[in-house]
Amino acid sequence: MQSSSEKTSWFPIMLRLDGARVLVIGGGNIAANKVRLLVPTGARIELLSPTLCPELQRLAEDDVLTHVPCRASAENMQSRLSGCRLVYLATNDTTLNRALAALCQQANVPVCAVDDPGNSSFITPALSTRGAVQVAVSTGGAAPVLARRLRAKIEEILPAGLHLLAEFMQNARQPLRERLPDPSDRRQVWERFLDGAGSALAMSGQTDAAKRELDTLLDGHTRQGEVWLVGAGPGDPNLLTLAALRLMQDADTVLYDSLIGPDILNYVRRDAELIFVGKQRSRHTLPQEGINAELVRRAKAGERVLRLKGGDPFIFGRGGEEIETLTQAGVPFRIIPGISAANGCAAYAGIPLTHRDCAQACLFITGHAKADGMLDLAWETIALRSQTVVIYMGLIMLPQLCSQLIAHGLPAEWPAALVERGTTPQQRVITGTLSTLPAQAIAEKVTSPALIIIGEVVRHRVQPAP
Repeated sequence: MQSSSEKTSWFPIMLRLDGARVLVIGGGNIAANKVRLLVPTGARIELLSPTLCPELQRLAEDDVLTHVPCRASAENMQSRLSGCRLVYLATNDTTLNRALAALCQQANVPVCAVDDPGNSSFITPALSTRGAVQVAVSTGGAAPVLARRLRAKIEEILPAGLHLLAEFMQNARQPLRERLPDPSDRRQVWERFLDGAGSALAMSGQTDAAKRELDTLLDGHTRQGEVWLVGAGPGDPNLLTLAALRLMQDADTVLYDSLIGPDILNYVRRDAELIFVGKQRSRHTLPQEGINAELVRRAKAGERVLRLKGGDPFIFGRGGEEIETLTQAGVPFRIIPGISAANGCAAYAGIPLTHRDCAQACLFITGHAKADGMLDLAWETIALRSQTVVIYMGLIMLPQLCSQLIAHGLPAEWPAALVERGTTPQQRVITGTLSTLPAQAIAEKVTSPALIIIGEVVRHRVQPAP
């Protein structure tokens, strides 16, 4: 028998089974649940059970299924497997289910033993259905109750008229393809239709009005490229904004930097082109001028280009340089702010950036050194006791930062903290003072990305709930 890790999870109920023979073993409520899913697929359902529950009895009387009034066994199953597309085992006899599952797999007939993934060659997902629209949730058989709970949540948000919208779009597909042969053009029109009044008209059954709306979009359609500068937040995908998620699903191309992890990229449209343009100290995959030129080139070719940046694009993200280039080139753009690294990392570390008792201001600075390896900062305005200082990209220069702040008036015991890989599962928070933090960073082998927070607010740190 296959182990659950070896088998492929199938979702056959989402497929059309017109006329295909499907065997269901069992006559109780569990079998009825599977039959309920099978009926809309057009399958020819054959059910083996000595007795039937009321729902199955009614379906048998209405000729929705064929009832074979016998208890299943290896002997009477063998002759019925020939030409069978699928088998569901829904009896309350685990030993019998396993024996019949082995028989099905020997005959190369896909089988699902309900609540027994180890003896199944496919698993049926929890389905939310609105006509042609089907949303499936599967845990690979690990947690069926969780899958059903998630399906219930999905049911709450799926509009009742979604099937009418899907039907409208299906009927309009071929005429739209004839008018707009390019798939990118069609995708843009459909997105505008769904984001505008058209989708509501179609879902409410106002087909003629929805068609007029679609025709208006087609008549006015011109393929126009655009650039979207989007902040992805400091690392935790839960901190993505709704606006960011929407554009991540609409973009044709995504240019992303080194702070964008795979968990965030998972939210990008699957067929979008992903281009890494990350920058690391002394090693740039693509210089900033090259990034600017690529944004312009692709937008002028008609692409919708997503420039995805860690944190916020306008806080040490060079977003200002990019929009200047886009403006000069006449390329339209949108800006979606993100939760900054300072806000996100401080919050996840439990450190308030301001506090009525000790910090009436918060200063963001960058710790990049000049070519000669020295920091050129206004130390007199930084080394103030009444503010919090947040330093981006300062890990390499941490010893010089701390020594200069002490030299310009802050005490050696002034509180300071490092937040490594903030907001991610790998987050570490190291607290100390200006005199101790550089050695702590070395001892703890802290690596980038890391944010430095300096000020009395560090003493007010609390441990956030997990």
